[in-house]
Order: sequence, then structure tokens, then C-alpha cells
Amino acid sequence: MKQAVELNGKTILVTGSPGFIGANLVIRLLKEMNGGTVISLDNMNDYYDPKLKEYRLGLIEQAAEKSSVQHVFIRGSIADKALIDQVFDKYAPQVVVNLAAQAGVRYSIDHPDVYIESNIIGFYNILEACRHHPVEHLVYASSSSVYGGNKKVPFSTEDKVDNPVSLYAATKKSNELLAHSYSKLYNIPSTGLRFFTVYGPAGRPDMFYFSATQKLAAGKTIQIFNYGNCKRDFTYVDDIVEGVYRVMHGAPEKKNGEDGLPLPPYAVYNIGGGTPENLLDYISTLQEELVRAKVLPADYDFEGYRELVPMQPGDVPVTYADSKGLEEDYDFRPTIGIREGLRKFAEWYKEYYE
Repeated sequence: MKQAVELNGKTILVTGSPGFIGANLVIRLLKEMNGGTVISLDNMNDYYDPKLKEYRLGLIEQAAEKSSVQHVFIRGSIADKALIDQVFDKYAPQVVVNLAAQAGVRYSIDHPDVYIESNIIGFYNILEACRHHPVEHLVYASSSSVYGGNKKVPFSTEDKVDNPVSLYAATKKSNELLAHSYSKLYNIPSTGLRFFTVYGPAGRPDMFYFSATQKLAAGKTIQIFNYGNCKRDFTYVDDIVEGVYRVMHGAPEKKNGEDGLPLPPYAVYNIGGGTPENLLDYISTLQEELVRAKVLPADYDFEGYRELVPMQPGDVPVTYADSKGLEEDYDFRPTIGIREGLRKFAEWYKEYYE
């Protein structure tokens, strides 16, 4: 059972906005909510081109102008405990969506310190603030990376995930463990969401579809890892936002066990397309849509700009979400296919860069 959470008129904190998912979620909240306040918090770091974050922040501000909801943007890091305590003391958010994190598997190999700072210390600061304030629901981003090299597919939240193959994955699994302990000890309703390869317009340039587009547009060759023998459960950003939005409305129920002590009001779900795509098919679709959007010329030589290379450290050959739990509890499963999603991305790319 879920405890219904009313969003209208509430104060909602979204960390990691104006990041990719965060910005799209805040825009959705500004459109859907009736009254209340949405607080965006982000440190606007330069892990990728900060102009994209400024662009998304501009889209949020445009949405806020037409909304009955107040929007407040706070520039700062979740790793800054004094700032987080100040935000909670001043605004007392009833719903918290923690999307702020240092993302990326490959970056974690060479820059472990930023992952510990943001994903461990930052998340701990959020949990501590939730502990000392009456938060109705904490929703936070986990990742499909927690499944590591699991051979059993599709990946289920019932699977054991104790063998991460990257530090990034280890920090995300740690988030789930920390959230569970805080839910148990302090009765904080929390829901973790394991996102599967999110893509779409104004996405993260370090993601393969985006970096590949930039290389192809510049006439460069793209490297395709594991010789193209990869399958990914790609999830369009609107599907991710729909899932997060629905989950925000239903918190795990607070109840006591046979010993009279609280059972942890805790849940974890997968959000993924549920149809893993072969990487080579995905790339072909991307190239076709880039030609259609006139990012690439009509006579583009697809094969001439591909180089098949071995697997990279930290990567996994297959990701495949079993999103049954999300469907059963929130009546939602992702529906947007890669053709439609990549078309929207290609059209946005053409407009944004040209």
C-alpha cells in the first residue's frame, strides 16, 4: 500500500535541477501543480558544458512565469551541510527529490573524490535534513549501474546487487543502503529509482548518443564498444519524468511490525524502457534521424564513421529493466520508443547548435 501525497500547495525541493532529469521534472511540476513552491538546487559544476545547465534553467524560468507555483533557484552543493540545513530550516520542504549526484561510470575511474563528496556525503546531508524535518516523501535517484555484471536478465529489484563494477555504481548502492537505514531508524518514507540509460533533448553530453552526435557532426569517427555487442535499455526522459512524478504522489506506508517497532517505509523501483536495444541498431537509428534533421548530409556514409573497439572498464554488456513493480504500484510503464525519442533529440540538436 502507498500513502497518498498531495503535491498541490506544498513545498518541494528538487536537487540536481537544472540537470537533465531535474530540469524536466521541475518544468513538469510547474505545469501540473496548483500553488506551492518548487526549490531547485544545483552547484552548476563544469562536469559538462555549464551553458546547457544555463539553457535548462532558462526553460525552467520560462515555465515559472506561466505557473501559479513559486520557483526558487539556489546555487550550491548538497555536500555543503550548512547550506542544506539552512534550506530545510527556511523552506521546510514536505517532498524532497534528490537527483543531484556526480554521474558517469567512466569519470569515476579517474575522479573518485567527487563521487564520495557528492554521492555519499551529499546524500547523507539530505538524509540528515529529512530526519530533522517532517518530510512526507524522499525520492532519490539510484542507477541501473548497481546491477554490475549480473548475468540474469531482465534485472529485477529482487536481484542481489553486491558486486558493483564501478565506483559510481558503489555510491548508488550505498545510497539505497543509507536510505534503508534512515527509513528504519527515523521512519522516513523513501523511494529509490534505478534509472536505465536516460536520453533526450538537452541531455548530458557525456552520454553516448550525445557525444556520438557531436563527433559525427564534426566529421569524426565514433568508437562502438564491445564490438557493438551491447544491449541497452534506453529510456526517454519524458518517461523517466512521468515515473518520478507518479512515485512522488505515493510514499511507502508507515506501519509497525510484530515487535511494535516501525517497519522501514522504503521501496526501490526500476525505471527502464523494458526493451533492450542492440547498440548498433540504436546507432543506425540515431544516424538516420540526424540525416532527417539535416544535422548530417543526405548522402552520409554510415559505415565509414564507425570503429568497433573492445569493452571499456566499468561498462556492462547488457542492461535490461524489469519494471513490473512500478507498473503494479503506480500503473506506469515507459512507452516512448527509440525512433520517436531520437527524432526529438536530433531536432533539438539541430535547433540548439545551428
